[in-house]
Amino acid sequence: MHPNALLEMSCELLRAVLKLDAPADSVVSAFFRQHKGLGQRERHALAETTYAVLRRRPLLQHLAQSGRGPTERRLAILAWQGNDTFLRGALTPPEQEWLAQVQALDQTGLPPKLRHNLPEWLAAPLLERLGEEQFWLLAASMNEPAPLDLRVNTLKNKREEALAALAAANIAAEPTPFSPMGLRIPGKPALNKLELFTGGGVEVQDEGSQLLALLLDAKRSEMVVDFCAGAGGKTLALGASMRNTGRLYAFDVSGHRLAALKPRLARSGLSNVYPTQIAHERDDRIKRLAGKIDRVLVDAPCSGLGTLRRNPDLKWRQTPQAIAELQVKQAAILASAARMLKPGGRLVYATCSLLDAENEQIAQAFESAHPQFTKLDAAEVLGKAHVAQAEKLVEKGYLRLWPHQHQTDGFFAAVWEKR
Repeated sequence: MHPNALLEMSCELLRAVLKLDAPADSVVSAFFRQHKGLGQRERHALAETTYAVLRRRPLLQHLAQSGRGPTERRLAILAWQGNDTFLRGALTPPEQEWLAQVQALDQTGLPPKLRHNLPEWLAAPLLERLGEEQFWLLAASMNEPAPLDLRVNTLKNKREEALAALAAANIAAEPTPFSPMGLRIPGKPALNKLELFTGGGVEVQDEGSQLLALLLDAKRSEMVVDFCAGAGGKTLALGASMRNTGRLYAFDVSGHRLAALKPRLARSGLSNVYPTQIAHERDDRIKRLAGKIDRVLVDAPCSGLGTLRRNPDLKWRQTPQAIAELQVKQAAILASAARMLKPGGRLVYATCSLLDAENEQIAQAFESAHPQFTKLDAAEVLGKAHVAQAEKLVEKGYLRLWPHQHQTDGFFAAVWEKR
């Protein structure tokens, strides 16, 4: 494809994504379905340029003001993630001169909002919580793409076997530092045709998400519930932990998300999983399980702000009002899920949010209202699950993962046992 044609296509994609009326990943996927002739390198350049704009939108919009031509074209030029020589082939001489001038600017003196690239309603509580130094480290980390993490399906492979299979396919990988079943791959190699993946030997799953499943520590022959299962990443990890025995319910209000679990379930080799669509947290199917379940994972609906490396559009699409609405929903779901547990059962509440409002505040309110639940120290629980350096992952007894400290998505989890 001619360089200018690809740059124009990048502008078209940016116009669609920057409407911010739908998740960026779904807009990008739909765009690629409309342009099936694009090669892998072209798709990479288009997608990564789009995400680079979303990550640094305030800064790039500020810098783009000094240029000429359509705004989307200026943004695409500033954020271009493809081949530099290819880009220069698409630029006019004035554009090349302008780009060189912008790249030579010293950005250290710019206002904070142009350096952290976060909305103020999000930056303020994070700065207050973390302090100046840690806040800026977090902001920098969230402006970078995330690595690709895999979870080894221990029903089919050992981690060493999966590493060897990836090496045979010329894919560099290394064990994750905390999860005993995780692998980390730099870049984004194509895995969908790799036998290790198609045969269910590995699943794509952030290391932090793997740790949530280890916190629940589901055992053989137990009755377990993944209350907000979604597409089932943690469901599959729990099923493997149960060694494909017992009964594992995957509940979700979205039939569409549960449908996405089916092909993953088929690859995994699990037969103990029961995907079930529910109407809401008070569904009769939930009530019938009251007092019967050994372990419940509540991976609650949340803002997703811990995943900004992967989903940078969320910081522009979420609002304080939406967070307040989510808090009400999180508290209701947690209270309903707790009723399913039998005495001695374990409950885990988790989010992929960075905000205390969705994390500690929800957990502490639950503890006050439910004295029959005893808080467990997440470091001790993770240590028993063979998680390395578990003490580095915990704040005040809760799991607290930060992208800049742990190189995972941002996660929170609280663990309780019912007396």
